[in-house]
Amino acid sequence: MNVLDQLKRRFARPPEPVRVAVLASTDPDERVLAWGTLARGGGWLVATSRGLRVVPSQVTSVEDADVEVLPWHEIGSAKWVATADGGGRFQVVPLAEVEPGVQARQPEVRHALSDAGDLPAVVRRRVDQTVVASQRSPLPGGGGVLLVARRIPGLPAREWTVVFDDDARRSDPDAREAARKKLADLVAADQPD
Repeated sequence: MNVLDQLKRRFARPPEPVRVAVLASTDPDERVLAWGTLARGGGWLVATSRGLRVVPSQVTSVEDADVEVLPWHEIGSAKWVATADGGGRFQVVPLAEVEPGVQARQPEVRHALSDAGDLPAVVRRRVDQTVVASQRSPLPGGGGVLLVARRIPGLPAREWTVVFDDDARRSDPDAREAARKKLADLVAADQPD
């Protein structure tokens, strides 16, 4: 992409279906930050102030713009693999709360993009901004947990969660107790005196 194309892209308005989908949001302050064109006419992958959305090309009005948003703090990882033609592939791993304070990795979702624009940089920055602190800890008997403090919009304090490396270890009482203790220690250390 030459410099002129980059400038045009930077100052371009989002495609109409993207604008309509964000206009239909329940958050009146949500705004489009960047978008990439999905391969094979599949619409757009859109980064907004709230999270990541897949907007199909068929969106034409607010009534048919019911597009789910994956909030930034529920993205466990987002890996970008670029291609030489300006496109590439996003591999996004969502997180889901399976019980209070415990999140599990969901199946990876892949998005093939024919034109990525500024989307990779914006996604990286937004996901990184939600993570305040993280620490990997081993568990007795093998495996480990990731202890993560995240900023969640609308909440004054950061929220600590545990993500097990192996979901099967969540049902092991010893592993659960060790993870609970490690999390309690980090939360206690995080509290102001």
